[in-house]
Amino acid sequence: MKKGSIKIALINHGCAKNLVDSELMLGILAQNGYDITLDDEKADIVIINTCSFIHDAEKESVHSIIDMVNKGKKIIITGCLPQKYKEELKKAVPEAAAMIGTSEIAKIAGVVKEITGNSSKYICEISDNPVFKYPETAQRQQITVGASSYIKIADGCNYKCGYCVIPQLRGPYSSRPIENIVEEAKMLTQKGVSEIVLIAQDTTGYGIDLYKKPSLAKLLKELNKIDDLDWIRVMYTYPSMFDDELIDTFASCEKVVKYVDIPLQHSHPEMLRAMKRPVMDYRRFIEKLRRKVPDVAIRTTFIVGYPGETEEMFEDLYEFTKWAKFDKMGAFEFSREKNTYAYSLPEQIPAKIKKQRRNRLMKLQKQISKQINETFIGKQISCIIESVTSDGQVIARSYRDAPEVDGLVYIQTDEIPVPGDIETVTIIGCDDYDLYGQL
Repeated sequence: MKKGSIKIALINHGCAKNLVDSELMLGILAQNGYDITLDDEKADIVIINTCSFIHDAEKESVHSIIDMVNKGKKIIITGCLPQKYKEELKKAVPEAAAMIGTSEIAKIAGVVKEITGNSSKYICEISDNPVFKYPETAQRQQITVGASSYIKIADGCNYKCGYCVIPQLRGPYSSRPIENIVEEAKMLTQKGVSEIVLIAQDTTGYGIDLYKKPSLAKLLKELNKIDDLDWIRVMYTYPSMFDDELIDTFASCEKVVKYVDIPLQHSHPEMLRAMKRPVMDYRRFIEKLRRKVPDVAIRTTFIVGYPGETEEMFEDLYEFTKWAKFDKMGAFEFSREKNTYAYSLPEQIPAKIKKQRRNRLMKLQKQISKQINETFIGKQISCIIESVTSDGQVIARSYRDAPEVDGLVYIQTDEIPVPGDIETVTIIGCDDYDLYGQL
């Protein structure tokens, strides 16, 4: 088959970091003359980019694999699942034409060429010691085109959190050069993107490998100079790396939205030590952040039911959440993952208790979120226009809301605003997580 006649589809699972990998693979394939389709029914080859962070994510990925096998598609399995289960996955899915690990996505075009040239050939491109190198020459082919776009500034992780398998799947921390990130941001703004969202396993560690010191503040200052860019958002920061220089940069760079995503995971010192997380005074940090960055919105995530979490430790977390009044918060039940430190720990918490603790924490956060939202009624807030529905409803996001994980702003207006524009919206109502406004 000639390249142009081969239709390739891709199914993406997992986080925004996986989405960027998927867009890079599609870009590489398009640059090599392959025909990309959004309809997997019409595809000759289907790439399934998988997630293996927790068990539920693995199940979603496996479901897609089985579905495509049952439809008789030639499949390539990429990402975290084959990286984690190379041998087991090959036995479980003998129909797979190829598997590609997390650090080998740049080889996608060569793999497609080999499996189309030899229908019975099986290709395995999985490194036992992954080291991610961003394919800088690839032109991303975006799956979702809208007001916002993600930019991956680094991959891999040097931390050893007790519950997390990511360092084994993604390898050591690997940053991209500042000039390459700035160039990509400029290219995205030329396509009409108004907001860029910086992502990595840990964004605050950016540059530590390239420049021998954390350099996120310097990167933000360079991105802040881009004329046509409206908003810069930072996700996945790490508490002990969020220093005064970075706080001051958030406060002073007008394009950096006043939104801090900082997964704290717990509040009790003993629990943090057990998780192999930094033990620090989170209350003092939050107070400083709110003092130095006026109107900042803080998002965090917590894990409940980690091995050894006592009722006293959970109550500490509950009271901390009540005190902090996080603008956005997610709670997750501890997921016992093989090859992690926590997998073999004693004092595993029963599923019923984990669920009860999560539900109780989220019920509290729901009340906090509603109370915070109510304070915006009658006020004006900057929002980015996401879309306008066929019946004329305008859907937006405030600067306080990250794409896909936070709330929305539903706007009443006689005008039809342009997606990507930043508008000042008067808030007239709210519910637990969303706002209602008018232009």
